[in-house]
Amino acid sequence: MADTPTKPPEVQLQVQMTEEVANGQYCNLSLVNHTDSEFVLDFLYVQPQQPLARVRSRIITSPRHLKRLLKVLQDNVQHYEARFGTIPLGDDEGPRH
Repeated sequence: MADTPTKPPEVQLQVQMTEEVANGQYCNLSLVNHTDSEFVLDFLYVQPQQPLARVRSRIITSPRHLKRLLKVLQDNVQHYEARFGTIPLGDDEGPRH
């Protein structure tokens, strides 16, 4: 008789967050780069009429995790637009860097 694999016990994830992280960071520009093994997401804040933009946060993640993140973001945008209306992406939003 073959041994049947047993399912590992589920672990309930507890998320901890410092007050500084809970306050978040506003960004209005994102840069994405990748290699064959990872994606790098940089989140920046560009002030109007300023030539310098500072990176506020950098996330480095695997391609599989990024694809899962992309799916959950798409799902959330669909739910948002169903409730509040379409998010416009017109040319009147100012310069894109």
